[in-house]
Amino acid sequence: MKLQKATLFALLSVLELAREPGRQISATEIADRYGISANHLAKVLRDLGRAGLVEAVRGAGGGYRFSGNAKRTSLYDVIDLFGDIVTAGHRRQGSGDDTEIGRALTRVLDEIDEIATATLKSITLATLLKTMGWHEERLANAGDAAKEARDAGPPG
Repeated sequence: MKLQKATLFALLSVLELAREPGRQISATEIADRYGISANHLAKVLRDLGRAGLVEAVRGAGGGYRFSGNAKRTSLYDVIDLFGDIVTAGHRRQGSGDDTEIGRALTRVLDEIDEIATATLKSITLATLLKTMGWHEERLANAGDAAKEARDAGPPG
């Protein structure tokens, strides 16, 4: 799935902010962390604010903080804000759709869209963050085990 830049920036920033909901982070700090345009990100954050997912904190040390519900907000919800969801039946017409092969291909592509949409709707921000933490912990433990094996030297 290829996402527009704004959609990708929205996902990155919402997940970054939802990781520590009480913490506020500036748009520049998020942009620097992910190597993206701060100006473009500021527009995305305004859209996320209008949707109620983030709120701007003004004043010294201001920035943005997560204000949504990470357990109820799915990846689909964020992606849909930026119009990146292509639903079945919204394809370009006139590209063989009136042929047997074209109709068969359309059915398969529509089914793929339905599966992708269902998957995106099933993954909440909280689930992804939890999975990410679990995965990082597994990698760290694997690294520790490898180090212990190296330190122990050859068997025997």
